[in-house]
Amino acid sequence: MQVAPVTFATRFRGFLPVVIDVETGGFNSQTDALLEIAAVLLEMRSDGTLTRGETYRHHVAPFPGANLETASLAVNGIDPHHPLRPAIPEADALQRIFREVRTAIRLADCTRAVLVGHNAFFDLNFVNAAVLRTATKRNPFHPFTSFDTATLGGVAFGQTVLMRASLAAGFDWDTGSAHSAAYDAERTADLFCAVCNQFQGVFDASRRRLAAMGPLQMEMDDSADPPESDLPT
Repeated sequence: MQVAPVTFATRFRGFLPVVIDVETGGFNSQTDALLEIAAVLLEMRSDGTLTRGETYRHHVAPFPGANLETASLAVNGIDPHHPLRPAIPEADALQRIFREVRTAIRLADCTRAVLVGHNAFFDLNFVNAAVLRTATKRNPFHPFTSFDTATLGGVAFGQTVLMRASLAAGFDWDTGSAHSAAYDAERTADLFCAVCNQFQGVFDASRRRLAAMGPLQMEMDDSADPPESDLPT
């Protein structure tokens, strides 16, 4: 029975998980400003377990006409118009993040990135809305598939709030740093790695079980997940 070495491509079926966190001016991805975006890359150890890698973060200038909710700004502590805030246009922020992600995809021999987020639909909706608004090309992320650490934290640790799930997983939590894109993305990455590593034995057993079955008919369905160049941008 031959089992292929564990890589990102074999661990996640050709997908590369990349952690994304956004800070915004509200909850509506169509009307509210994207104010910060952070991406955390993951690394794989020789035994197949995961650890947090490099963090990329950008302050983002509100797009023209963007809505800014006072309540949201009070939570994240962002002053979008502060003269010392190093904000860049959202098109530039997306391109810089996407460039790093595309490089990571190639190095991992994967076909597409999958967004990992805490309540991932929120982050993915804001990323997709910004991509459409700015007509940004070559979006490396799958348009609708994601890994949600709120769900994973609930399954593994019985906690769905990021702070509580992180503490339950054994990580420290700095309340003063929370609600910044970089900090929340790094804690989300730690949580995702912890859950994946906790289930490493289950994954290894499943690989041996599938290898013993030989070629499966369902492998013919891999075309349902086309590579980055074939998915809509």
